[in-house]
Amino acid sequence: MEVIKVLHKIFAWMDPATLLAAIWRAAVAVLDWRTHLRRLTGRPVVDVVFVTNMRDETDRRRYLGSWRPKSGHFNGPRYWLNGKVVGRTRALDVVTEDLTSSDGKKRAQELFIDATRWAKKNGAKVILLAAGTKRLFGEDGARLKTLFPDLTFTIGDNGTMFLLREETFRALEEAKLNPSFCKIGVLGPYGFLGEMIVGVLIEKGYVNIIGIGSNIHGLRRVHNEYGIKVCQNLSEMGQVDVAIACTHSEKVRLNAETIELIRRSGRKLLVIDVAEPSNLKHSEFLKCESVVIRQDAGNAHNPGMKYVLGAISYRMFRLSQGVTFGCFAEAMSLAVNKKLAKEARV
Repeated sequence: MEVIKVLHKIFAWMDPATLLAAIWRAAVAVLDWRTHLRRLTGRPVVDVVFVTNMRDETDRRRYLGSWRPKSGHFNGPRYWLNGKVVGRTRALDVVTEDLTSSDGKKRAQELFIDATRWAKKNGAKVILLAAGTKRLFGEDGARLKTLFPDLTFTIGDNGTMFLLREETFRALEEAKLNPSFCKIGVLGPYGFLGEMIVGVLIEKGYVNIIGIGSNIHGLRRVHNEYGIKVCQNLSEMGQVDVAIACTHSEKVRLNAETIELIRRSGRKLLVIDVAEPSNLKHSEFLKCESVVIRQDAGNAHNPGMKYVLGAISYRMFRLSQGVTFGCFAEAMSLAVNKKLAKEARV
């Protein structure tokens, strides 16, 4: 049996995806010279750690192949901001779909706690609950605060919301859509981002808003609080000028077929997609790109932010040079402020 296990491991390493993933992880670790310098000078290895699940099996294949980390978590992309503040992605061996079951959530919670212990041991002061882990410990994260009272935790939604708001109004202005006449569909209006964007749209005079989602109680609450129309699926929504996707739920997923249902005849549909993973998948966008204007939202850019291994790393993360997710940007900003406050005291 032991021989079979050894052979199995050897053949696993021969798998191209596993081999490429291992080469990337090794190359990033070797070429992260600033981290080596920090270790040599006795400084903390990281300032902020982004603890996250993987989005899907594409991420798992890119970063792990068929290898599975014994700890259940591993190093993902590494960031350096202006050469001084270091952010490290610590990814759980969990994909978004795993978090839909109670057993999957329980496993993710334990892995998250262990990853946080790793982050604290390596010097992190700020921890981000990224992607699907945002609500993993409830609304207040009481368990995390009890276990790690000296760490700062954030879900990063304020940073993402700020970026979403700015990008939404810029896109609406460029499309020359009149607030009094255009109709906007908000997918997932009962989540933090969805509810916030509904509120700011109303403040700006956009009165024809409809919320779409599968959470009946959430829809009722948003309807009662904001007075907007609501429905449970895209076929009931009618034609709109804009779709703002704040959820990747399969029940309100944009695709080539649903876009034909909701876009106005003879006009392109403006899709502002802040969901992660994206609501409108790239493969579906390619089928309908002639009738859709798609705006990725909620990401931040800083020319001073570098990925270790550059373009290879940020493309693996499905991003571009100097760009990261809004929630990552908020967590990194908190780390910068903590470092500045510490230097001021000294």
